[in-house]
Amino acid sequence: MKTAENQPNELKRSMKARHLFMISIGGCIGTGFFIGSGYTIHEAGAFGAILSYIVGGFIMYLTMLCLGELSVAMPVSGSFQTYATKFIGPGTGFAIGWLYWLGWAVTVALEFLAAGQLMQRWFPESPVWMWCAIFAFLIFSLNALSAKAFGESEFVFF
Repeated sequence: MKTAENQPNELKRSMKARHLFMISIGGCIGTGFFIGSGYTIHEAGAFGAILSYIVGGFIMYLTMLCLGELSVAMPVSGSFQTYATKFIGPGTGFAIGWLYWLGWAVTVALEFLAAGQLMQRWFPESPVWMWCAIFAFLIFSLNALSAKAFGESEFVFF
């Protein structure tokens, strides 16, 4: 019989489907999307922006179809980095893994910067770095608390 003392640490499913749904939407639609859309509309016009989003969305759709086919044909623990390692080579898989990490690290920084710039519109005397630090601390604290706390905050704030 397992007791609390000899039971290994096990993962718990503390997030509900609504949490995951809002996290996925929040990952696609962030503050950077709205700022980037405004710039795109300003530079390319309404028709150019719509056309560029249609083309970009179609390319992303094709990419996700290919990734779906690969994951059905070869269900492994990993992502496209694993497929690149198997089908192209270990060097390519290594490079893709680090480029993926770097892309998300830059994205997080840009999201904090965009949020800081949006807050500076309401509080013009405050520096942008202060808002970036506040949002970074808030996100880190919610992640450090628990996965359920992060999911619930994502659901409420979105």
